[in-house]
Amino acid sequence: MLSIYWHFKHIPFSLFVIPPHSHTHSELMLRQFWVVPVVALVAALLCEAGCEYEGIFNFGDSNSDTGGFWSVFPEAPPPNGMTYFKHPVGRASDGRLIIDFVAERIGIPYVSPYLKSIGSDYRHGANFATLASTVRLPQTSLFVSGLSPFALPIQVNQLKHFKAQVENLYSEGSTNLPPPDIFGKSLYTFYIGQNDFTSDLAKNGITEVKKTLPQVISGITDAIKDLHALGGRAFFVLNLAPIGCYPSFLVELPHGDKDIDEYGCLISYNNAVVEYNDMLHDALNQTGHQLSDAKVIYVDSHKALLELFQHPTSHGLKYGTVACCGNGGGRYNFNPQVFCGNAKFIDGQNLTALACDDPENYVSWDGVHTTEAANKIIVDAIFSGDFTDPPFEIQCS
Repeated sequence: MLSIYWHFKHIPFSLFVIPPHSHTHSELMLRQFWVVPVVALVAALLCEAGCEYEGIFNFGDSNSDTGGFWSVFPEAPPPNGMTYFKHPVGRASDGRLIIDFVAERIGIPYVSPYLKSIGSDYRHGANFATLASTVRLPQTSLFVSGLSPFALPIQVNQLKHFKAQVENLYSEGSTNLPPPDIFGKSLYTFYIGQNDFTSDLAKNGITEVKKTLPQVISGITDAIKDLHALGGRAFFVLNLAPIGCYPSFLVELPHGDKDIDEYGCLISYNNAVVEYNDMLHDALNQTGHQLSDAKVIYVDSHKALLELFQHPTSHGLKYGTVACCGNGGGRYNFNPQVFCGNAKFIDGQNLTALACDDPENYVSWDGVHTTEAANKIIVDAIFSGDFTDPPFEIQCS
């Protein structure tokens, strides 16, 4: 996720992933040929089956941005998008994101970015997430703070404008807009807060960052209440990831040897994340009681991702705290001066951050974001175990 400044300085990112356990060239070519049409067919069949949710409206940062940021700024370079989509498509991964797999579960097409003016299809919702977004409004320009101007309050305002336009234009025969009643039949997903937590973490330390977290949580619950007033009735809120296991933060955050646990993760930073997630959980429970006609779902994606970092081989992966796409090799394969897909001349050397040949074996794509393989495992866990409160499942007739 990191800030926009960080991306401008080191270079952008994007998407894509190879299905787990594909090894030979012929297998990969066969999967490449079939996987997209098969997914589209499954989605169409699920839509015909009548799932209870007809769309997704997503709010977030680069963990769920499906191209919003790169609709405004230059596209991320290869090798982003090297596996599933086969080219960069504005996602911060080598393939599909969690939001993409949720869309597949519901049986709808992947959600188009609200900021993408050409080629978007909004018949099943819209994605307001942008890379480097925060819950709280940035206090300075993105070129100073490095944070996206599209903070959560702005994203909610965009949804309000979108809803007004749908109500005005749908009756006129617009072909890429949803029916006006979709707002009460959609899943409102949130994956945001990581940039609020990490953007000043190295400079200010854990204690100072903790002071801001109640504001972050109230920003999320306020957004839910605003969207409820607009007709939303199902809210799916992912908690904060174990950032102490991310290669980028292992390299860049100050710490001592005693702050590393047996799995190679930062103890103090992960403990702070757990405190935040507990506060978020409590606040969402309270909000759910206040909005008695709505589902307010706390999603413990942290639990699923932490398990992957700690025990990757138990889930068909090989590498936890090392980036697939990076520079420098070693324990983390992460160089903050040369980000995934970038090349720079530093100290008399040409350095390039290249991708591994097997992203399906990694948890971390670029040191900051997860691979498609990890994202799929996380979504499978969310919908198959005790990872949501209250319990949540998607019903299809």
